[in-house]
Amino acid sequence: MNLVTPEVVRRAVGEVREGRVFCLSLPLDRPGGSTFSPGRNGPSLAPTDRNGKPFFLYPMEQEKPGATDVVNDDQVLLATHYSTHWDALCHIGYRFDPMGDGVERDVFYNGFAGGEAIRSGGVSALGIEVMAASGVQTRGVMADVHAHVGDAHVAVGYELLMRVLESDGAAVEPGDILCLHTGFGQALRDMSGKPDVARLRSSFAGLDGRDERLLRWIDDSGLVAIAADNHAVEFLPAKPAEAPRAPFFPLHEHCLFKLGVHLGEFWYLTELAAWLRAAGRARFMLTAPPLRLPGAVGAPVNPVATV
Repeated sequence: MNLVTPEVVRRAVGEVREGRVFCLSLPLDRPGGSTFSPGRNGPSLAPTDRNGKPFFLYPMEQEKPGATDVVNDDQVLLATHYSTHWDALCHIGYRFDPMGDGVERDVFYNGFAGGEAIRSGGVSALGIEVMAASGVQTRGVMADVHAHVGDAHVAVGYELLMRVLESDGAAVEPGDILCLHTGFGQALRDMSGKPDVARLRSSFAGLDGRDERLLRWIDDSGLVAIAADNHAVEFLPAKPAEAPRAPFFPLHEHCLFKLGVHLGEFWYLTELAAWLRAAGRARFMLTAPPLRLPGAVGAPVNPVATV
């Protein structure tokens, strides 16, 4: 995100020609249930408490005779990665021998150690609040993979991604955020809170985290984040690795751990992608700060594209 300079933000503003906005978030109660992401539950809303009573349909005349106010006030229990969200850089680290002393350690971006800066119950480094403080306002570039491969369960490597971008005139420059449209988000919306797990896991594209040319391009392009309408940005399960030990999430390793490039998941991109294609455009202004929640390893986001 350090590449998002004032000049880059001004460049993004230049993409605004119509003054039209698109919400790029799913409703935060999607996917629905916990079958697609076991261990993650949808948001649970409940009233807060006031004087031992639910602070909902609460007549203030109980405290001030003659008051005519009736107040509702609530709270939410929410899994930060359940629906549309950003991954913080502390979301995934890797275990290896960084010191060359024969001892494997849990290490995260920029050398922060698991069990110290990164620990259960909150983190003291790399939390999502750092990303939130930047404002996350820059230019978005649409990679409309769905327009080229449909619902096919395809691992998108360097060559396919370049063909998509070149065909659509979608050039990526330093400071941009790449948005990957696969159709997954639209299918999830159409399922109305009852996800067809088998279909979702056997359809739609994802980036090939084992493709070294793709990984090098991500680094060389200067993009600052990748957001996708699927559940992991990358194709899962990943292709078999050549080494006996390798990351289960190779794209996450490369982006979050090695480069400091945030990943956004479960975005909703279909309406924006359709509008851009009809208009012969691929770039737009993107405003997408996560919740400024100190110590969190990710946070919901309500991204807005302005064209």
